[in-house]
Amino acid sequence: VQLQASGGGLVQAGDSLRLSCAASGRIFNYYVMGWFRQAPGKEREFVAAIRLSGGSPEYADSVEGRFTISREDAKNTVYLQMDSLKPEDTAVYYCAADRSSNPRRDYHDMDYWGKGTLVTVSS
Repeated sequence: VQLQASGGGLVQAGDSLRLSCAASGRIFNYYVMGWFRQAPGKEREFVAAIRLSGGSPEYADSVEGRFTISREDAKNTVYLQMDSLKPEDTAVYYCAADRSSNPRRDYHDMDYWGKGTLVTVSS
């Protein structure tokens, strides 16, 4: 499984940005796709997750109501729409795939990772 994240950039507080994660290889519909982020000097943290089989997405409290995770099955792509961005959202964002059928929030549990994409939010 290969994951390719893209869409990062430099924006101002209050702006929006959409990240994409294109997946290739043997992806099964019981997988969970997620987004994590890592700010400088901090541990990688869970942001959002979505089951490829359907169901409600899950979000970290810090992004609930501002970020939306979605998927486009025909393109094997998962998106993270980020609205009302804040300077504290500045981080390298990573997409990940988990072979577990239910979302897990510990980055140690993820099975596959893409390279990160940097999001910088200026105040």
